[in-house]
Amino acid sequence: MPGWQKSPAAGWKSASKVKNWKAKAEALETQVVAIYLAYRHPGTPWYAKVLAFLVAAYALSPIDLIPDFIPVFGYLDDLLILPVGVLLVIKVVPPDIMRDCQNRAAELRAAGAPHFRWMGLVIVLLWIAVLIFIAVKVFGA
Repeated sequence: MPGWQKSPAAGWKSASKVKNWKAKAEALETQVVAIYLAYRHPGTPWYAKVLAFLVAAYALSPIDLIPDFIPVFGYLDDLLILPVGVLLVIKVVPPDIMRDCQNRAAELRAAGAPHFRWMGLVIVLLWIAVLIFIAVKVFGA
């Protein structure tokens, strides 16, 4: 087959790619923690706090904008929307604050992944509120 490598090295290449993607995913998780810390930082401007909250909430939300079971598009939000949101937050947060938050996030992740279970509850409650709001507008109750 064209393009098919039968050598043992081909298996190592794919394993290397998996490790590379895993490292990128872990770096993104660390950035999300840093964004949450930037949201909580007193020196972060209000507009950056709003954006940081939205990105962190979206990253921690159990509900995706596009459900993952939809082929290709289901993972598009995870592969495109979240990284773009992270980059936007990094751009609007002052560099010294973002650097401090990234260092603190790396320390937290090295000590063990921080758990934001309460944030998940807040996100679920926000989604419920949005659904109720839409139902009231649509059905005019």
